[in-house]
Amino acid sequence: MNILRKNKKSISKRKDDLEYITDRDGKKTKVILSIEDYESLIEDLHDIAVVAERKNEKYISFNEVVKGLKKDGLL
Repeated sequence: MNILRKNKKSISKRKDDLEYITDRDGKKTKVILSIEDYESLIEDLHDIAVVAERKNEKYISFNEVVKGLKKDGLL
C-alpha cells in the first residue's frame, strides 16, 4: 500500500505543496502536481521543443526585424 507524504517545494518559482507517493520503504515513486503546475510544465516542454526545432533557422538581427516592420507599416 502506498503512503501519501507532503513536502514543501517550489515549481515555477511558486510556493506550492508537492505531494509524493512513496513505496513501502519510503522511496518517492510519484509526484502529484496541481493542474496549473502540470500545464505550466507542459508549456515549458513545448517551448523547449520549439527552440530545438528552430536551432538551425537563419538568424535575423533586431535591426532587420525593425526595418521589416517599418516597411510593412507595423511599426
